[in-house]
Amino acid sequence: MFFVLAGLLLGPDVLGVLHIDIESSTIRQLAELTLALVLFTDASTVDVDRLRRDAGLVGRLLGIGLLLTITAGGLVAWLVFPELPVATALLIGAILAPTDAALGLPVVANPAVPIRVRRILNVESGLNDGIATPFVILFISLATATRGSEGIHLADAVEEIAIAIVAGVVVGAVGGLLLVAADRRRLTSELSRQIAVLALALGAYVVSLTLGGNGFIAAFVAGLAFGAATRKGEEHAEEFSEVAGILLSIGVWLVFGATFVGALFRDAQDVRPIVYATLSLTAIRMVPVAISMVGSGLALQTVVFVGWFGPRGLASIVFGLLALDALTESGGATDVLARTVGWTVLLSVVAHGLTANPLAARYGRWIEARQRTTDEHLPELEERSELQPSARTTWSRRT
Repeated sequence: MFFVLAGLLLGPDVLGVLHIDIESSTIRQLAELTLALVLFTDASTVDVDRLRRDAGLVGRLLGIGLLLTITAGGLVAWLVFPELPVATALLIGAILAPTDAALGLPVVANPAVPIRVRRILNVESGLNDGIATPFVILFISLATATRGSEGIHLADAVEEIAIAIVAGVVVGAVGGLLLVAADRRRLTSELSRQIAVLALALGAYVVSLTLGGNGFIAAFVAGLAFGAATRKGEEHAEEFSEVAGILLSIGVWLVFGATFVGALFRDAQDVRPIVYATLSLTAIRMVPVAISMVGSGLALQTVVFVGWFGPRGLASIVFGLLALDALTESGGATDVLARTVGWTVLLSVVAHGLTANPLAARYGRWIEARQRTTDEHLPELEERSELQPSARTTWSRRT
């Protein structure tokens, strides 16, 4: 909230200190590198052993809930904006499906909320941006295709994804094994390990782009491969990459405030993007979560709590910039997509930022009262150990 407001105040609509061109290649590269780092560090710290007991709930959210959210988001976008092609409507749904735990820090850090619920939210936000990336790439390809060339664009997108997966596996696994071998021979220092991890994250991104693949998917897959190859033995070496991602994300939020937010208030005659943004943060998110949790044993209050805390943030901004760039090059309409993504992220920053503390405290009191007044087993309290504090809000550091 602070950095978005700072960007707005420093931007051309207020003080005019920051003059940023949203179509600038520098801005786009900043956003892309930021997301690549976040995807790598999120994926590299997956701890399968500690998440086995939550695999069912995580699988529901990522396998059922995310796909339903993308589908529902596309359908609602097509109904709210009937002038949009179906591919562009689905693209909006995919862009706004990933969640960002950084906007809900008071939730994932609040000990009043059961550890299992906090971990589910962290796991979801740590992985759903990487899982949503192939859908964004596919829908961008379809939205920018000319009539009759959809099949060619779709084939190119699938090839791009396949190249990224191979590049990510090779860079992440080989890099991880080499780093472990160097550690065993005492050929590394604490600083050199930190730099090595950062180099692998950016290397996977660059190698994939050079080979014609998608850099984001490569960074995400490389993180998974690196974590598997090192067997969680290089967690401290990832801290520098995490901090770098945080610093870069501050720049992205400043850019968002100076460009997207200012443009939203300059032209707010069409209220449909605001209507869609409201639906995206409520029904489009919460109904799929509720459907995915049927039969899970979680209380209705817990399902509503998890459904509400699905804030939209960094991934949606970066995906939005990529889509705008591609649509502009192909001559497609960009105004509806830009304002819809902008309003959704802005409302999420405000709504989730203001409600995180009070709702987390209220939910914690409800859980505590229910525990005192009932003898039944509460799935939310299945695990009692406390999460360790961290300077970063990603799920991986809190499991």
